[in-house]
Amino acid sequence: MLKVYNTLTGEKEKFETIEAGKVKMYVCGLTVQNYSHIGHIRSAINYDVIRRFLEYLGYEVDYISNFTDINEKIVKRAVEEELTPEELADKYANAFLEDIREFNIKPADKYLRVSENVDEIIEMVTTLIEKDYAYEVNGNVYFSVESFEDYGKLSGRSLDEMQAGARIAVNEEKRNPLDFGLWKKVEAGEGWDSPWGEGWPGWHIECSAMSMKRLGATFDIHGGGVDLIFPHHENEIAQSEAYSGKKFVNYWLHNGTVNLSGEKMSKSQGNFFTSREVLKEFSGQEVRYFLLSRHYRSPIDFSYEKLEEAKISLERIKNTRHQLDKVLNFDIAAAAEENNEFFEEVILKKNSFVDALSDDFNTAEAIGVLHDLVGVINSYINQKDFTLNEKNFAILEETEEIFLELAEILGLKFELEAASEVKNTLADPLISLLLELREKARENKNWEEADLIRDRLQEIGIDVIDTPHGTEWEINNIEENKGGS
Repeated sequence: MLKVYNTLTGEKEKFETIEAGKVKMYVCGLTVQNYSHIGHIRSAINYDVIRRFLEYLGYEVDYISNFTDINEKIVKRAVEEELTPEELADKYANAFLEDIREFNIKPADKYLRVSENVDEIIEMVTTLIEKDYAYEVNGNVYFSVESFEDYGKLSGRSLDEMQAGARIAVNEEKRNPLDFGLWKKVEAGEGWDSPWGEGWPGWHIECSAMSMKRLGATFDIHGGGVDLIFPHHENEIAQSEAYSGKKFVNYWLHNGTVNLSGEKMSKSQGNFFTSREVLKEFSGQEVRYFLLSRHYRSPIDFSYEKLEEAKISLERIKNTRHQLDKVLNFDIAAAAEENNEFFEEVILKKNSFVDALSDDFNTAEAIGVLHDLVGVINSYINQKDFTLNEKNFAILEETEEIFLELAEILGLKFELEAASEVKNTLADPLISLLLELREKARENKNWEEADLIRDRLQEIGIDVIDTPHGTEWEINNIEENKGGS
């Protein structure tokens, strides 16, 4: 049974969809003013795994996200880059889509843009005014938080507490300093026409209008970073439920922050790594593995040292995948008894993996189970008396299928093409010759020479693996380690 931690209730709850077999899911996206940073990528990876697991469980998932392409920061940045705001937004939206491919993140079913949904936003604001939840002053429209009885239910704050802690409002137009903007007046020629004059949508209203347009007044999952709980998601709930008279979202999910030296990674603070910077040093798979090594709700400390550790840990899984493929290409011996004990252990690990993700999408525990499965596989295929026969061939084929299926849920993929291509070239006999020389050095107990051959091969991207079946080699995924541009 799938249980999900719901920020709205502060508890893990049994996951039940509005429509049987279907999940309607909205995740807050980027303000497209610059390249994505690792904090953005962590969020995208976390919700990608949630989506993949829901699909694995048999759900049809409608996964929606957004690009905020209207605000002051975009206008300012466009001037700096000598582009129009539209050109700048397109540039960084496309860059994000390029980046997520490097991390094997499935694109959303639809990316909604604010600039394409202004009419829906204006209609929503108009209705909120008509229902006395909002008011207009000098071309600006504000939502009255006092008019919505449940304001603060997501963040767990009472209105009295928030008002007591609020600073004196600089904007004297507001009736209450906590009131938030739905429509902002701008200079003539810079915005969209509306009943209140030319302006832009407020930040919070865009997600409400766009998500309800696509998914309906009530949908299953709304995701985003923990930093969006207040005020963004709190305000989304207020304006959406005031508008429709219905519950806005059933399950609110929030991922933890990515921290540098204990502080949240943020563009506004200037302490961030863009995804493109990191991809110059590490592959997208290595970064993905690292970010999934903590539970999605927990903060994670980012450093290149920790990425190096993750890279080594991921290598063990990758090596097992390659070893399993090689074993399945051995010559098949005569029939023998099946090893039911081995396969029973494989099934137990598969079930434990699913159980981990069924407990609020615990990727950290799931990765631990995947490593346990790797240990079970290695122990079996590396037995000194192991031979491939008709019985265990079928078992190992199914084991490989399970292994890849679980890795796919986490978005981890292990390419075999590079190794097979190189083995068909002149490199194959040359490497084999070097390994023969290494084996002779080992027989003569010349460990220094043997280690030198192994280390020099590793420097050029060839991993040497000593197994009970002899010495083998494989490509250390040279192209993947180069990362992105």
